[in-house]
Amino acid sequence: MNRLLPLLSVLMGVVVLSSNYLVQFPVNYYNLENILTYGAFTYPVAFLITDLANRFYGKLVARKVVYIGFVLGVASTLFFSTNFSDLISIRIAIGSGTAFMAAQLLDVKIFDYLRKEKWFIAPLTSSLISSIVDTFLFFSISFYGTAIPWITLSFGDLAVKILIALIMLIPFRILLNTFKTT
Repeated sequence: MNRLLPLLSVLMGVVVLSSNYLVQFPVNYYNLENILTYGAFTYPVAFLITDLANRFYGKLVARKVVYIGFVLGVASTLFFSTNFSDLISIRIAIGSGTAFMAAQLLDVKIFDYLRKEKWFIAPLTSSLISSIVDTFLFFSISFYGTAIPWITLSFGDLAVKILIALIMLIPFRILLNTFKTT
């Protein structure tokens, strides 16, 4: 566990940083610019990381991964991708931190509650519910009251998160079979 905890925590920080950066760029293909940003493709990996930590080591270690990933991700976001002269950039950092903590801690709690169900129930349910919370907290804090079409962006973002949550069941299952679980 001692060597996996830092790895999972660093990976979590990288996911948060990259997602916070990529959320600033709409997908400019197939008329998706008002529906989807590139951040939607990276952020769901955070739920995979949390769920793996929870399955392998339990909820206390999963929370540590969330806290360490939060500090690394938000500190990196503030340092690398926050323009302090741009209110939207500051709101993205605040929205990201708030949504991340709420959604990830909710994910840990739901996963732990459902951990004894069939192998896919806990990661799928916790990721879906937490994605809803994360998406609407993030987009409302970051973009409410701006000209950015945050409601349509949030629905597009959520649709991709749901799709990726389903896809993330594949590596989750593979890793379950590869490593001993608790």
